[in-house]
Amino acid sequence: MSNRRNFLKLSMLTAAGIASSRVLASSGSNDTLPQNIIYSEENPGRWPKKAGSHLPMVTVEGKKVTIKTEHGMSEVHYIVRHTLVAENGDVLGEKTFYPTDEQAISEFEIPDGYSILYATSFCNKHDLWIMEVNI
Repeated sequence: MSNRRNFLKLSMLTAAGIASSRVLASSGSNDTLPQNIIYSEENPGRWPKKAGSHLPMVTVEGKKVTIKTEHGMSEVHYIVRHTLVAENGDVLGEKTFYPTDEQAISEFEIPDGYSILYATSFCNKHDLWIMEVNI
């Protein structure tokens, strides 16, 4: 259990680091995600056929953000975690899933003052996927 906990902590820190690096990148330096580490719709890397079922889909209604990953959940292949990160690296929410969960859906309330968010979805087989969301 502690290995899983450490893995999840590392995933959260990675997501925050990604968002922070994107802030730096948007200030004028390299504006790309690391290749074959983090995947997006624009950069599916080695998983070009997996974007549809691994990208976090985000809806915003007022201050409520819902993240859903259209992915089956089974003992051998499932979405492990969603994380919602602000552009400045603040982690605004996180939810861990288990193979027994019916689906990967999470809801978060966002505080005022945020306009760009990053939703992440981590699959136990197909790595970390990220979606940028403009509020």
